[in-house]
Amino acid sequence: MTYIIAILGLVVVLGLALLASNNRKQVNYKPIAFMIVLQLVLAYILLNTKFGLVVIKGFAGVFEKLLEYAAAGVNFVFGGIANDGQMPFFLNVLLPIVFISVLIGIFQYIKVLPLIMKGIGFLLSKVNGMGKLESYNAIASAMVGQSEVFITVKKQLGRIPEHRLYTLCASAMSTVSMSIVGAYMTMIEPKYVVTALVLNLFGGFIIASIINPYKVDDNEDILEVQEEEKQSFFEMLGEYIMDGFKVAIIVGAMLIGFVALMAAIDSVFDLIFGVTFQHVLGYIFAPVAFIMGVPWAEAVSAGGIMATKLVTNEFVAMIQLGKVKEAMSPRTLGIISVFLVSFANFSSIGIIAGAVKGLSEKQGNVVARFGLKLLYGATLVSVLSAIIVSFIL
Repeated sequence: MTYIIAILGLVVVLGLALLASNNRKQVNYKPIAFMIVLQLVLAYILLNTKFGLVVIKGFAGVFEKLLEYAAAGVNFVFGGIANDGQMPFFLNVLLPIVFISVLIGIFQYIKVLPLIMKGIGFLLSKVNGMGKLESYNAIASAMVGQSEVFITVKKQLGRIPEHRLYTLCASAMSTVSMSIVGAYMTMIEPKYVVTALVLNLFGGFIIASIINPYKVDDNEDILEVQEEEKQSFFEMLGEYIMDGFKVAIIVGAMLIGFVALMAAIDSVFDLIFGVTFQHVLGYIFAPVAFIMGVPWAEAVSAGGIMATKLVTNEFVAMIQLGKVKEAMSPRTLGIISVFLVSFANFSSIGIIAGAVKGLSEKQGNVVARFGLKLLYGATLVSVLSAIIVSFIL
């Protein structure tokens, strides 16, 4: 029965993508089918094999060590503020972003990261049937972030046609930045974070190639990566430290606002209707949770968390998941955890449009126009990844 629901869910997601397609006749189903099979194989390897367990343990172990090193810096500055046994979210989850941002800066400075992004992007372009620019952008989005990635391709940004720009923005919204992966791993199981990172990479191309199909001519298939302005090593360190701190502050501020707003809305709904706002959203999203493979008995609870992620952000949803995870089955917990690992929410429309507009006024306005379609596609990517995992769990 679970496989029947998963297959049904897969058909529904691909059908919803096809309904929004710019040109259904141009959709190339061969690479799409290949990438879906590849997703299933990779999900099985990561979640059901000893090799996958070793990979995930290794990946999680690296971030665990990085968080330990980050804690040394945080404790030096803020030691004594927290009570013994307490774990303030800002200190333990958000501030380590600063240290991981520094590491990204160092790998950028010594040219290791650009080499990795170009290499993996080139290999990916052979699988997805899309251009080098699109493939590079997907990898770079996961490495440096959904807004910073556009700086690396700003040489081409002004002359990229609208259909290619959509794919670039869709992959940026479907992935998550390495700088905050460690923060996710403190909130949900690392194996689901790693699995989601891999699945979303291919899922972004699957959905984008259905919603926005096109063929890149060989003479247009060029990649011009912007070299960063020459800085001294310590100038670069200072810049990335401040960038990481800004991200931590921004995420913290958004959490304060969104969590407080959700609490207020829940209270008003409970007072007037006798049911919380999140419970109402849960009923709306319950069918989506069900086709993702969540048992109907848990679909309302899971749907509420999914909706919270969409209207606020993934951090708020992960906090909500932490409160109810004891009441969830391991299968549901895995499916919802994978769904949450992406930037697909309303605030990301503004972030991506603003990042592009800062580099090209005209292109920023183009992104703003297809913002809702961008979110629609990125949400389908999250649903697709969750469905793929439901085949395996």
